[in-house]
Amino acid sequence: MKRPDFMGLALTEAEAAAARGEVPIGAVIALSGDVVAKAGNRTRELNDPTAHAEILAIREAGLRLSAERIIDADIYVTLEPCTMCAAAISFARLRRLYFGALDEKGGAVVSGVRFFASPTCHHAPEVYSGIGETQSVALLKTFFRAKRGKVDHRPGT
Repeated sequence: MKRPDFMGLALTEAEAAAARGEVPIGAVIALSGDVVAKAGNRTRELNDPTAHAEILAIREAGLRLSAERIIDADIYVTLEPCTMCAAAISFARLRRLYFGALDEKGGAVVSGVRFFASPTCHHAPEVYSGIGETQSVALLKTFFRAKRGKVDHRPGT
């Protein structure tokens, strides 16, 4: 039986986020070859700065598995996680992190603060970068190029 394309599913979540006007980031959590949770950014829709794809997927996985920790699961994310999301990945005890594009400005895994290398980090997943990078970068560039070409009339933007 063929294993699902988890990063492909994360990219689909990112595309759905872009269609909602959200920054196109998607995340999928897999356990034993099955999708446990998936999400795209919803910060604007929910008026919640913590509604990043990773956080929403971790919340869903915890609920579905009735567990605080999601041990032996892997997370696939289209963009390098920020500090908040890296901390959530650590606290959830996810086994592996696969991500697409680097985020030199806001990333916290191989860029920025390098959260998992911090002495206060209690759990560091195995990290694999560059998975689906070309598609992730293209999606982000297209989204922001379109944003720059339009005026956003929503409050606070």
